Amino acid sequence: MEEIGYVEHYFSRIGVAAIKITDGTLRVGDKIRIVGATTNFEQIVESMEVNREKIEEAKEGDEVGIKVVERVREGDRVYKLE
Repeated sequence: MEEIGYVEHYFSRIGVAAIKITDGTLRVGDKIRIVGATTNFEQIVESMEVNREKIEEAKEGDEVGIKVVERVREGDRVYKLE
C-alpha cells in the first residue's frame, strides 16, 4: 500500500473528492483506500476527471475529481492498493 495523495476538498452534494496526486500515478480501475481521523474505506476508481474532462490516468501534480462511495474529509490520505 503506497500513499499517492490526499483529499483537498469534498463536494458533498455530488459525492466527489478532489484529490491531489503527490506521488506516482493513479488509473481508472485501481483500488484505493482513503484513511483519515474518521475515514477508512476501500473502493475501485471507476472514473476520474480533470476540469470536467474524463481521464484514464493521473500523475504526480495532478488534481483529480473522483466519485467516492463514502464521505471523506480534507486532509484524508489516499493510498493505492496492489
